[in-house]
Amino acid sequence: MNFSLTDEQALFAESVRRFANDQLKEGALERAHSADYPWEVAQLLAQQGLLGITIAPEDGGVGGTLMDAVIAIQELSLVCPKSADIIQAGNFGAIRTFAEYASPEQKAKWLPDLLAGKKIISLGMTEPDAGSAATDLRTSATEDGDDYVINGQKIFGTHSREASVFLVYCRFAPGIDGIGSLLIERGTPGFTVGKPAAFMSGEEWCPLYFENVRVPKKNILLGPGGFKRQIAAFNAERIGNTARSLAIGRHAFNLARDYASERKQFGRPLCEFQGLQWKFADMAMKLESAQLLLYKAAVGADTGLPSAYDTTLAKLACNQVGFEVACESVQIMGGMGYSRETLAEYCMLRTKGWMIAGGSVEMMKNRMAEFIFDRRFSQRLPKSAG
Repeated sequence: MNFSLTDEQALFAESVRRFANDQLKEGALERAHSADYPWEVAQLLAQQGLLGITIAPEDGGVGGTLMDAVIAIQELSLVCPKSADIIQAGNFGAIRTFAEYASPEQKAKWLPDLLAGKKIISLGMTEPDAGSAATDLRTSATEDGDDYVINGQKIFGTHSREASVFLVYCRFAPGIDGIGSLLIERGTPGFTVGKPAAFMSGEEWCPLYFENVRVPKKNILLGPGGFKRQIAAFNAERIGNTARSLAIGRHAFNLARDYASERKQFGRPLCEFQGLQWKFADMAMKLESAQLLLYKAAVGADTGLPSAYDTTLAKLACNQVGFEVACESVQIMGGMGYSRETLAEYCMLRTKGWMIAGGSVEMMKNRMAEFIFDRRFSQRLPKSAG
């Protein structure tokens, strides 16, 4: 059993690291604290072949592995955390689901610009009354001739402010088997992108409103009965979430380590105080342990999509560790860590968000219990209690 990167992976990591230091280190702090999407960086990453790593060559991608994309996220996060979000958008999440299930015509229409970093796709899944209970969604798709008529609302969509196309989960019929998805372009009559709102981290999202929006049937991604297949693809989304959470926690760790080596109090460097030494030892142990779970989930994807068990365990571990380490790093750095003069506070706020997004850590624990006991524990009230 080998716990090291292969020679090829190590060379790839080195090349991404060198590129990040040469091209992205300058301006990383300003980029992180800006709500604007860095289109120039997206196109630069596309030129480096870092968008579409996980997408097949025949679709315009690189044809690499999830592990390759994880490596890219890690290396960029250690230099410019905001740029790692672009790797996520170009390899995981909505684009990965799209590439997995889209028709040749749909791919030809949207993938070239998405992989070139000129456009971005956003996922419309969460609703005001359907968060963790995703199957409670109400956005409806009603058949009408050659179209479907869409009515409903979505919130909290990543990149919803900038996206030109949206992968929207809809209800075609009652029950879980009535849920599917379709593609809706910005500017379609009846489709309104609302006023931007901000998360704690400064990242912005826009509510999406659908009022009698007519969408041609050719824009269906997965129709009725497609929900379970989409959720299987969502495991790849969680790998991207997991990788960023851990890598950005490590970014904060590195900042705190450097600070503790240089900062002096009471005539001594902070790193000479045993209380801080123990903090760093605990953080390093947690980071290395979670790293192994992340790698196991990424390399275990033998069909292009990782297993639900490995992904759930990795997301739970990396979300918790990323935030704990970033939070401790801010504490170690004191006022400077809490200030926006460094990226430590940004790392803390971002890692906290990933404990909620893509499946909260509490839902991941519920899912782990189902694996452990080999049975499903429904969170819903029994029908008789409703």
